[in-house]
Amino acid sequence: MHTPLTPSRERYLLLTLAGIHFSHILDFMIMMPLGPILMAAFSISTHEFGLLVASYSFSAALSGLLAATFVDRFERKGMLLAMFALFGLATLACGLSPGYATLLVARGLAGVFGGVMGAMVQTVIGDVIPFARRAKASSFVSAAFSLSTIAGVPLSLWLANHLGWRAPFILIAAFTALFIIIGLRVLPELRHHINTDKRHTFSDMFAVLRDANHLRALLFSALIIFSGFTVIPYITLYSVSNVGISQHDIPIVYLVGGAATLVTGRLIGHWADLGGKIKIYRLIAAGALLPLFAVTQIGVAPLWLWLICTTAFFVLVSGRMIPAMAIIVSATPPKLRGTFMSLNATTQSLAMGLATALAGFIITRNSAGQIIGYETVGYIAMTANMLAIIFSARILMRDQHTAAKEIAPE
Repeated sequence: MHTPLTPSRERYLLLTLAGIHFSHILDFMIMMPLGPILMAAFSISTHEFGLLVASYSFSAALSGLLAATFVDRFERKGMLLAMFALFGLATLACGLSPGYATLLVARGLAGVFGGVMGAMVQTVIGDVIPFARRAKASSFVSAAFSLSTIAGVPLSLWLANHLGWRAPFILIAAFTALFIIIGLRVLPELRHHINTDKRHTFSDMFAVLRDANHLRALLFSALIIFSGFTVIPYITLYSVSNVGISQHDIPIVYLVGGAATLVTGRLIGHWADLGGKIKIYRLIAAGALLPLFAVTQIGVAPLWLWLICTTAFFVLVSGRMIPAMAIIVSATPPKLRGTFMSLNATTQSLAMGLATALAGFIITRNSAGQIIGYETVGYIAMTANMLAIIFSARILMRDQHTAAKEIAPE
């Protein structure tokens, strides 16, 4: 059950969704490389910086849970653009925040609307793109991650270094306004999921949570996110404090890593549609164990060696999400997809917030300013990643185009 579009309309749709996703991802990603700048500007500790990152995630978790009670009762386009507009206002508030406390609140508000918006992007892909091409479509939209690392993060860091830390958030708010205008013209109205019968407020949510397959998919999603976000928020801090990378060289890390994922992301999506989404997920996730180990254990290293480690991290750790999201979005029937994806956004945000907070409590600084405990965080991330690999075979993809070969043996 999907809404057919002409090839050109489909391309415009995916480009628009990628633009919306770009704004969302850049807003979240910029917090990590801004870590040293924000810590110096507000004189805060690693724990307080971790709270800045986690506040977004926990707010997104709460909003996703709330959205699950009503999201499938409304037309998709209007819901997505409304959340996107509110997200843009919250991001603008981040850029105008006078201090740490107000920035913390503004980050929370950005998470409230960003969590629902991220779920809606994946829901629209599931509604419009047939199962046989869904991983490739996800990889196209996920290219926003690559573009944000290639162009968005370096540009934002340049603006932060020359105009102050507020400038990147104002830039993202401007991107949001641009893509709202484009979305109004390009996105189709999607109403086929709406049930006109009067239902209890929580009926859709209960229908999702009663299904064991949905619960397995949500746990799988949580494990993937947890394994990444114990490590990701502190990579820049570790790069500068322990590896010995200059703050001015940090944009190079994101530029090289993003350029690599721009190529590999499309390939991973293509392979997943051809070779089986679960099979390709397992291969990529198994490969991700090596960079998860390397970036948390390496110590002092030259820039070229650190680039090899971080680029492999970008390619494999983020690359897992392409087949994984195709698996997750296909684990539910279309009539419950919006509710399920909202609950998935809640699950992912909770996992992200818990991972960030846990790592923030494990990691400390010694008298020399170096980070201690990052290797322990790496072992936790690798364990969660291995559990997700094992668990992936237990998820049934229920889309009408699901083929038997997509279900890997247990």
